[in-house]
Amino acid sequence: MTSHEDFSVKETRPNISSRRISTGPVSSFDLVEHMQYLYVRVVKARELPLPCDPYVELKLGNYTGTTMPFQKTPNPVWNQVFAFSKDRIQDITTEILVKDRAVVVDGQGHPTIGKFSFIVPEAPMRIPPDSALAPEWYRLEGLNGVKIRGELMLSFWFGTQADEAFSEAWHADVAAVSGDFVSTTRSKVYLSPRLWYLRVNVIEAQDLILKINNNKVEASVLLVKAGLGNLSMRSRVSKNKSVNPEWNEDLMFVAAEPFDDPLVVSVVELVNRKEEHCIGMCVIPLSDVDRRIGAAPPANKWYNLSMMVEGQQKDVKFASKLHMRISLDGGYHVLDEPTNNISDLLPSSKLLWRPPIGVLELGILNATGLSPIMNNRPSDQVWAYCVAKYGTKWIRTRTIVDSLEPKWNEQYTWEVYDPCTVITIGVFDNGCGNNKLDLCMGKVRIRLSTLETDRVYTNSYPLVVLTPFGLKKIGEIQLAVRFSCSSLLNLLNQYAQPLLPKLHYILPLSIYQLASLRHQAAYIIATRLSRAEPPLRKEVVDYMLDANAHLWSIRRSRANFNRIIKLFDGIVALYKCFEKIRKWTNPIVTGIVHIIFLVLLFFPGVILPTMFFYFCGLGIWRFRRRPRQIAYIDTELSTASNVTPEDLAEEFDPFPSRKNSIDDLRRRYDLLRSLGGRIQTVLGDIATLGERVQSLVSWRDPRATFMFVLFSFVAGVIAYLVPFRILAFVAFIYELRHPSLRIDLPSFPRNFLRRMPARSDTMI
Repeated sequence: MTSHEDFSVKETRPNISSRRISTGPVSSFDLVEHMQYLYVRVVKARELPLPCDPYVELKLGNYTGTTMPFQKTPNPVWNQVFAFSKDRIQDITTEILVKDRAVVVDGQGHPTIGKFSFIVPEAPMRIPPDSALAPEWYRLEGLNGVKIRGELMLSFWFGTQADEAFSEAWHADVAAVSGDFVSTTRSKVYLSPRLWYLRVNVIEAQDLILKINNNKVEASVLLVKAGLGNLSMRSRVSKNKSVNPEWNEDLMFVAAEPFDDPLVVSVVELVNRKEEHCIGMCVIPLSDVDRRIGAAPPANKWYNLSMMVEGQQKDVKFASKLHMRISLDGGYHVLDEPTNNISDLLPSSKLLWRPPIGVLELGILNATGLSPIMNNRPSDQVWAYCVAKYGTKWIRTRTIVDSLEPKWNEQYTWEVYDPCTVITIGVFDNGCGNNKLDLCMGKVRIRLSTLETDRVYTNSYPLVVLTPFGLKKIGEIQLAVRFSCSSLLNLLNQYAQPLLPKLHYILPLSIYQLASLRHQAAYIIATRLSRAEPPLRKEVVDYMLDANAHLWSIRRSRANFNRIIKLFDGIVALYKCFEKIRKWTNPIVTGIVHIIFLVLLFFPGVILPTMFFYFCGLGIWRFRRRPRQIAYIDTELSTASNVTPEDLAEEFDPFPSRKNSIDDLRRRYDLLRSLGGRIQTVLGDIATLGERVQSLVSWRDPRATFMFVLFSFVAGVIAYLVPFRILAFVAFIYELRHPSLRIDLPSFPRNFLRRMPARSDTMI
């Protein structure tokens, strides 16, 4: 990284309707600059001469677009839209040629059956929400200008990117893309599948018929193996050495709607701790599994185990049985991204969803100064597109071909159910298929709780990526963001609610279970989105979900350690101040401290009011210096500006390692990295907790700081009016209250603190 590179966020003033007084028609696309397009819809033709394989060719200046050909039909139907950017139109006449693909003329290509042309400035203007322009029949002309038999139905108009034909149209700037990959350049909206946690509680088995150790039951090694799709999990070995083994263990899976794959559960006998012999199995369709939204345990059932004969499942009259509880737990939120950057907190079951509290609008305007990335293309070309993810909704902009200054000007909207969530926007270089990767060019994270409601934020964000060669700035992206809420009371009420659905606290999952389930969820989402058209590539989904955030990185560990050290700066400063007071460095200050100490000693009731009033005053004092811009990546905090090549080589080494070394040494090294990743996560969580405490009066989340300042003032008044001894007695009795008076949900202060923003949002 060079020292002159600027990684700061800059405020911009684009020409968008939300920032200016509009004198023309009002459009819902008020966060982007309006771009004019000439749209030509070719619907169909009739009464063309036979025999012919007709197709349509549009010519406008240097741009040429064609439809799909039809074989031996005089009445073809295309219904295809072509879009030409008004800024790039180089001619005033558009020619529409109907050609015959079945005939080839030497040196001239396919012959022209007929043509139609119109003057571009004469095209009418259409502004949504006007209805679509009705197509009309136009008589075709021969090359000599004489009317011929055959008509062409089409319509043409000027519109903007708000036109409903925009996303499906063939854009002239993608003419360099081959026909098979044009679909990968179009803008699309994707939805993640609804995910559920599948809990398989294996209790016991009965009347097992052992194959290997039938005569020595005490030497049998029995376990349960469950599989869902491509994932398989095993229980621990039963300690009960009999034909009626017991496990009482939960196996957790992530299942996606629609539930196509059945659950396959089998009892396995291990031989020499390696070979597996299936004793029996059962196949359970997920459509037959109970769905629960509360903590009540599902009904336990006995399942017949089918025998395996020559690898085939065979039902028997008297079968062994397996005792299990199986349920689809809809009270959990299926985590698919790190909790620090989570964008969705809703449970799986829609019955538990609360009404949305607001709307998030994102305008993706343009990018500037993009640096080319080698993607099997000339080194001076970039085919950039953006992907934004919030909740289960993913959006993908169109690909701007061969441009270092792409302009998208596309606007999207999401419903917001919780303000303490993060939207992620990534920029990628389109590989356009052929097994070429879509290379990442940087991403932006924006925490909604740090946004003021109904304010439009227009900023230019640097696109920063960490490469094996160091930190690199790829360019800048310009975004417009607005968070609107319908009810301020409902918005503030969210800060008192548990961050995750209640079932996460009533029946908590272990850290290891959450980590495994998160990987399953990310894999399912990547698989589903890669099957869409156009596909959202796996490397794109993994980059947006931070699928490798758990892996060991000495750079991130060093950054988290520095965050913890910075939290103790206040304590160190307080100690130094106390040393100065103790040494009478400033006699006046020392005298004031003596007086304050005597007041607190003889009037202990003012301690709590003083503390709360101090926080209230501190928050009010810092209000004028509150952050005005959205927090972004801090390269110094991430220790990415001075990272060493050895640290980068370790960070970009995949897991498991691909280094050529002794196998045992590699396994030990991977284990060390796995343990280090957990330590890294713990250090990050500790740092996040401390930074959330600091955020109470930082005004980074203006609503939360306002609530805390108001609470501090009210609490200070109450603490001043109510005797200290009464407050201490009530707090003591409340803290040591009987368990029957408690609820298994986090308290209000804990919920409020967990919603505070931390500096983890600004880390790479």
